[in-house]
Amino acid sequence: MTEQPKKKKKITIVPNKMPMPEQPPAERVRNYDEVPLGYSAEQAVAEAQRCLQCARPGCMDGCPVGIDIKGFLAHVADGDFRAAVNLLKETNALPAVTGRVCPQEEQCEGACALCKRYESVGIGRLERFVADWEAEQGPPEYPDLPPSTGKRVAVVGSGPAGITVAADLVKLGHAVTIFEALHEAGGVLVYGIPEFRLPKAIVRREIEYVCHLGVKLVKDFVVGSTATVDELLEEFDAVFLGTGAGLPWFLDVPGENLKGIYSANEYLTRANLMKAYLFPEYDTPIVRGKRVVTIGGGNVAMDAARTALRLGADASMIVYRRSREEMPCREEEIHHAVEEGVELNLLLTPVAFHGDENGWVSELECVRNELGEPDASGRRRPVEVPDSNFRIPIDLVVVAIGQSPNPLIPASTPGLETGRRGVVEVEPESMKTSKRGVFAGGDVATGGATVILAMGQGRVAAAAIHQYLESGDW
Repeated sequence: MTEQPKKKKKITIVPNKMPMPEQPPAERVRNYDEVPLGYSAEQAVAEAQRCLQCARPGCMDGCPVGIDIKGFLAHVADGDFRAAVNLLKETNALPAVTGRVCPQEEQCEGACALCKRYESVGIGRLERFVADWEAEQGPPEYPDLPPSTGKRVAVVGSGPAGITVAADLVKLGHAVTIFEALHEAGGVLVYGIPEFRLPKAIVRREIEYVCHLGVKLVKDFVVGSTATVDELLEEFDAVFLGTGAGLPWFLDVPGENLKGIYSANEYLTRANLMKAYLFPEYDTPIVRGKRVVTIGGGNVAMDAARTALRLGADASMIVYRRSREEMPCREEEIHHAVEEGVELNLLLTPVAFHGDENGWVSELECVRNELGEPDASGRRRPVEVPDSNFRIPIDLVVVAIGQSPNPLIPASTPGLETGRRGVVEVEPESMKTSKRGVFAGGDVATGGATVILAMGQGRVAAAAIHQYLESGDW
C-alpha cells in the first residue's frame, strides 16, 4: 500500500497585535504612572502564538544585542515564561528596560515576516511581559559564574552601555567596578526617560540584578575629576567609557539667554532623577509653565512635552522644522503625545526668543518651512519660506535638539582622540579607542542614539575587552 504524503499543518495567521492595555489619556496626564499597563499571561501567550517560527528569522538579524527571539517567543507561546526570561538574559542585561523603550518597530519587529502583510509580532511587549513576570515570582535565578580570571575592569558610567559591558564581563570571570558620577545609577534611564515611560523602580531592579552577579558600583565618583582615566589604568587592566552624551545643544539665536528657557537635559533631570514633579515632597524646584513649547522632534522632545502637561501646562507644543513623517522619534511616542493633548507645530524653524520687561521669555519667533531635497540624513531638507515670520506666545521653552558628550574625560585624558562634536573615536568592530586599554561605547561614541544601540555596542566592547585581557594584544 502506497504511503500517503503527510499534509502540512495549516497556520492560522492572526493579522493584528494583541492590543496593549493603557491608562486613558485624560487620566494619565494627571499622574506619572506608567502609560501602558502590560499584557496578562493569556494575552502574552496569544501574542507569542502569532509568531510563524520562520526557518530564517529576520527579527534576530535586526536585534543589536543578538537575542534569540525565535526561541524566546516559542517559550512564551508554550507558557514557559521561566525559560523565556532565562534565554533573554543570556544576551540582554536589561530586558524590562528594552521591552519598554527599544524602537522595536525599526529593528526586530520591522524585520518580522508578518510585516509583509500584517502587523508584526509584539516582540517588545512580550520582552517586557516576561521580565515583569520574573519580578513577580520573587528573587530571580542567577547564572553560575566561572572562576575569577584575576583581571579587573573599570566601567565609567552606569547607563545602558556600561551596565551591559559590566554584566557580560562579570559572567566571563572578570572583576568589574562601575563608577557613576551621579547619586543614582542608570544614566539616561534615570535622568532622561520619564517615570510614565520607564518607572525608576524597574531600572533599579535591573541594576540590582547585575550587581548581584558581583559587579561593584561606586556612585558620586566623577572620572576626570575624582580620578582620571590614567589613574584608573594604574589600578585596572582595562577601562570602558560609557559616559553618555550630557552636553546639550542650543539654537544660538537671539534671546536664548532669557529666563524660562531650559535644555531638555536640565528639565528632564529635574523632573525625573530629582523628582521635581513631586515638589514639595522632593525639594527640587522647576518652572511650571502654562504655555510650554518644546523645540525638537525626537523621543527626548516628546518626553519633555508630555512632562510639561503633567506639570500643569494648559498648552504643550512641539515646534519642529520638518514634517511629521521626518520626525526621528518613535511613532508610539507621537501617538501617546497627541492623545494626551500635545500640539504638533510642524515645518517651523525658531529664529528668535522675545522677553518681557522682567527678562522672562514671552514669545517664540519662527519662520515657516517647505520641504526640499533630501539631505545627508535621507530626510527632506527644510527650506525657509521668505517673509513668513510670526510669533507664538509662550512662558516656558525646552530645547531638545540633541546633545554631545561632556568634554571632561577627553580634556583630562592625553592620547584619547575625539571626533565631530566631541564623540570619542572608536574602531566599530571592537569599540577600541586610540588609547591602549581604553574602550568606549554608547552615546559617548555616537552622540545621542538609542538605548538598545548603546547596549549593542556594550556587547561588542565586552567581547573585545575579554579578548584583550586574555591575549594582551591591542
